[in-house]
Amino acid sequence: MNRHLARTSAPLTQLALLLGLLAGLPIAQAGPKTVCTITINSADEKESLQRHLPPGDYRFVELVQRGKPDWLAAACSSQVKCDSLVISGHFDDGTEFYTDSFDKREFLTMHELQRASCSPSCSGVFSQLKDVYLFGCNTLKTQPRHEAGAEVLRSLTRDGRAGSDAQRLADLLSQRYGQSNRDRLRHVFKDVPLLYGFQANAPLGRVAGPMMDRYLQTAPAGEVGSGRRSATLLGLFGPVSMVAEAGVNDSDPHTGFRHDMCSLADDTPSAAHKLAFLHAFLQRDITDVRMFLDHLERYLGSLDPAQRSLPEVTAALATIARDHGARQRFLAFARDADAAPVQARMLALAHSLGWLTPAQEQEEFVQMVANRMAKGSLTAAEVDLVCTARPGHENTRGAGLAPQLRASGTARASNLSHAAALACLGDEQGHQSTVRALTSSLDENVALAQIYLRHRPLADVDQLRALTADIGRMTAGAAQVRALETVARLRLNDRQSLQEIAGLFPLLRSLPAQRAVAGILIRADHSLLARADLARVLRQHRLKSNDGGDVIDVLIRILQAA
Repeated sequence: MNRHLARTSAPLTQLALLLGLLAGLPIAQAGPKTVCTITINSADEKESLQRHLPPGDYRFVELVQRGKPDWLAAACSSQVKCDSLVISGHFDDGTEFYTDSFDKREFLTMHELQRASCSPSCSGVFSQLKDVYLFGCNTLKTQPRHEAGAEVLRSLTRDGRAGSDAQRLADLLSQRYGQSNRDRLRHVFKDVPLLYGFQANAPLGRVAGPMMDRYLQTAPAGEVGSGRRSATLLGLFGPVSMVAEAGVNDSDPHTGFRHDMCSLADDTPSAAHKLAFLHAFLQRDITDVRMFLDHLERYLGSLDPAQRSLPEVTAALATIARDHGARQRFLAFARDADAAPVQARMLALAHSLGWLTPAQEQEEFVQMVANRMAKGSLTAAEVDLVCTARPGHENTRGAGLAPQLRASGTARASNLSHAAALACLGDEQGHQSTVRALTSSLDENVALAQIYLRHRPLADVDQLRALTADIGRMTAGAAQVRALETVARLRLNDRQSLQEIAGLFPLLRSLPAQRAVAGILIRADHSLLARADLARVLRQHRLKSNDGGDVIDVLIRILQAA
């Protein structure tokens, strides 16, 4: 802020009060504006505001309480009313504001923001906001997170829509449910006149702080917290992708989405009331249900066993389970989904709703994998899905899935993605084939083995020894480096295997390969190795690095200190 304006603002306020008194007018003296700050990462932007805004005109309230995971709830219950809100934190993928600092653990998820915005218990923080400063990458990015895919178009066509009409409706669904970062934050900050944020990468705090200094040195008095768009601020930050938006209001064409979101996010209604809304939503067009899937999943996942056992909740869930029409539409769409992760999520949701028994969910899951095998389209990402999302992963229910998949007749022994999927389901033959693939010369085979071993680390010592010996016989190159990096994640603690790997180091003529070996040894139990001899071999045979100190140097220092 201009220092002259800062010095004269208090006398001008006093003069206005005096003139009002002389005129016999009622005076409502305005208190200082409240700037609320949520400092997840750097405090540079907040500190700049504190330096320049006059204490008599502004007061600052930091909402984050270090070490207290429920700090947002505490801020809501304090009934603080914010005129401005400044959020500083990384926001790259749009799911949460987070920090890259090792000494901080605080974060703020989008779901927490949605719940706070929708709930009367947090009305104070949001009710009188005039402007919000979102200092994080991609906070107002316009790219949709969800788009109506081909299965949505097929569903609309099956319902009798013509090609052009189906496409128009799909586009409308993408607009309503696309949930770009910009749209989600506009829904969070409903009726707020002004949101500042970034369409792409935002400057780091150490850069943004001085830029805020330059803005505040010339900003008109009272601009912060006024809801007035600042051409000066946008002029300074515009070249680094800053834009300004307004929160949604009741005239926004997609404000209905906020109502739907809040019907599940609001902490006021009972679980039975929310399940009644959820049931009504499931009776809408199935394309709406698909586009709203993540909100339905989140709410059902939040119901713990104690809540599910409540009589009114049990009754509400039973009502949904008996809705055969909604079940039929939902499962028909799920079976037609193009993306396996979407299909798996919908099957899991159907189980949660009582529409599939555990055995039925397993059968649907196996059929999904078998269909993709038959089409020759089982990808590495889908193998990863089989390893992570297979039904019954937590207990014995999944024990029979591999035989079921083999019985489908679609699995081919010559196809490594098929073998890896079977291995993820406990098939021994698939396991042997996939582990051997780690030492393959084909990149795609090594990638599949990496996926499998990430989820199913080797525990058998003989297999570990055979694997490390095979890696030693590989031709030097990128495949060998990837195989070594995979073994590093297994955290070897077998003396013979470690000696085999250590013996590779002087033979390697690739710096990435030497670093990969060092990455294995640095994670290992060093007492299993001749540390002095190994340190000597590393010093003698290490290839020079232009990067200076790296993992090899760190390992040498550790071995020497021991």
